[in-house]
Amino acid sequence: MIYGLLVFAQAGGQEAVDKFANATSSGIALGAIYALLALGLVLIYKATQVLNFAHGALAALGAFFAAYLATVINFPGRYVTFLPTTVQWILSALVAVLITAVVGLVLERLAIRPMIGEPLFSVVMITIALDIVIRTITDDLIGTNPRPLGDPWGADVVNIGPAIMAKSEIATVVVTIICLIGIALFFRSRYGVAMRATAFDQEAAMAQGISAGRIFALAWAIGAGLAAAAGIFSSLFPRSSIGVSNTTAFFAFRALPAIVIGGLDSITGAVVGGFIVGLAESYAGAYLAGPSWSFLGLGFSGVMPYLVMLVVLLVRPYGLFGTEEIRRV
Repeated sequence: MIYGLLVFAQAGGQEAVDKFANATSSGIALGAIYALLALGLVLIYKATQVLNFAHGALAALGAFFAAYLATVINFPGRYVTFLPTTVQWILSALVAVLITAVVGLVLERLAIRPMIGEPLFSVVMITIALDIVIRTITDDLIGTNPRPLGDPWGADVVNIGPAIMAKSEIATVVVTIICLIGIALFFRSRYGVAMRATAFDQEAAMAQGISAGRIFALAWAIGAGLAAAAGIFSSLFPRSSIGVSNTTAFFAFRALPAIVIGGLDSITGAVVGGFIVGLAESYAGAYLAGPSWSFLGLGFSGVMPYLVMLVVLLVRPYGLFGTEEIRRV
């Protein structure tokens, strides 16, 4: 009897360890996507003081470009046949990110730069209008049937200790780490220092010969590229089993709690907030979805990031890493 209890306890303990490990690995992968989205939003906000509500539309557009390049025109496989399938798909995704970055550059030049000096409310309304226009065009391009991205990993999974991770999730984390390193190195470059100076004091930066318009365009290009990368990975297994669809654009809005938690003007906060939101959502889905928690209703994991955001704001109204503002009244 004692032996049976020990075996049961060991099995139950192992099950708990596996459940926690799987929830943690899934939360890290989901947090990596949120970190990419939040990072792009914060970069644009720091440079222009505008919250880009077209971010989700740019993410969906980037995912569509990746699906079109990889599955429709078979780029670059049509022209370079000796490359492995994985390398070909990565090149398709990179080109899709670059195209979306160019789209962000054009949007800033045509719609945002003419509004410099105008009320921020008007600029925000323009980003909302851009979101509607881009989503409408993207929805027409996608059509009624979702478009698979043709990624080489599919639903393949690997065991990492007690956790089971999809290969696409591992790719998500790796790409996010590469992007974070790239952003860190960028801020040490000449243009990165100029962007930080512009974000800190736009008038002083312009007095030193820094082109604010050029910095705005660069911020929009980088932000749009990061949104495209996040849109691509949010359309892969296990986040999506169907590929790019007309609902892909709305995934980006789930990253809003991340930038609020981390602080609207903090690059570090965007990354930390993204992983906090991803882990909170994953843990809620793993531990609060059983019969004992049925009173919470279906989809409670999607609510958890907003509850975490509420708690953080009650303690730190400017976010964990946000800059506090003191105003005289």
